[in-house]
Amino acid sequence: MRAIWKGAVSFGLVSVPVKLYAATESHDVSFRQVHAKDGGRIKYQRVCSVDGEEVPYSEIAKGYETEDGEMVVLDEDDLSELPSTSSREIAVEKFVPSDQIDPMLFEKSYYLEPEKSGAKPYALLRQALLEADRMAVVTVALRQRTTVAVLRVRDDVIVLQTMMWPDEVRTPDFNVETGEVKDAEVKMARMLVETLAGDFDPSEFEDDYAEAVEAMVKAKIEGGEVKRTPTSTKSSGEVVDLLAALQRSVDAAKTARGEAPRASDLDEPQGDSDAGSDGDGDDEAEEKPAKKTAAAKKSSSAAKKSTAKKAPAKKTAAKKSTAKKSTTKKAAAKKAS
Repeated sequence: MRAIWKGAVSFGLVSVPVKLYAATESHDVSFRQVHAKDGGRIKYQRVCSVDGEEVPYSEIAKGYETEDGEMVVLDEDDLSELPSTSSREIAVEKFVPSDQIDPMLFEKSYYLEPEKSGAKPYALLRQALLEADRMAVVTVALRQRTTVAVLRVRDDVIVLQTMMWPDEVRTPDFNVETGEVKDAEVKMARMLVETLAGDFDPSEFEDDYAEAVEAMVKAKIEGGEVKRTPTSTKSSGEVVDLLAALQRSVDAAKTARGEAPRASDLDEPQGDSDAGSDGDGDDEAEEKPAKKTAAAKKSSSAAKKSTAKKAPAKKTAAKKSTAKKSTTKKAAAKKAS
């Protein structure tokens, strides 16, 4: 696990430096919305409901909708004035009996691991909570917002559980009418409870829905029922751009040698052509082939120089051969005389 927060638990004059870890993770099955025909993912655009235009991220702000449907837009200055805190303190407010806190208030759970310097006070706090059968009600700043939480002990580890605010727990707006309940019915209900009584073991329960989905997907994969889709639109675009750049380089090199590009290449507008140029953003596209052409010319010039250096060497060898023949003829003439 990776620590997501560091701070200290403080109660009285005692401070316990700790690390915070997420204690739970969701294994719920999730599906993506796709095109049934080819398996492509369905994308959503950020479209304004007023003008119907797509809105870039740079123009998106936070808005608060009032009860009558009016929208109040908040900018960065407004948000900076809201109360926020970056405190690294888990402040114990009080220790309360465990049965006084309704489990409905519990939200997210985190494990607290002590730093090396806080191992002893951590153990003392853990033991005190166990022996008193109490929970520590604390305030803590997570994601720059102060929230209420409790500290309790689970398997020798102190757990921090954030809590919902009281007004976030809804009150049922209906009445339960049970009618008259007879003593015999109550007795039978108690007997049923005793019959099914036992200790809670979470390993006895399994997520059969997730297992069924995994088995179904595996069977479809083995049966070849898979839609082959591009992993990323961006990467396929980069490949196309690379191929186009390579083709332009080849064409530039051929032009430098005085060769004509392929007939199929003439269908695409070249960088040094005036056709279709409106002067908006095309300068960069026009400059690239020019640079590559210059590089190609340089390469061609270097090739010519290399050829020029080799040519004199051949001529020199030819001169040496002619000189030897002339010397041989002269020697033969002297012997004859």
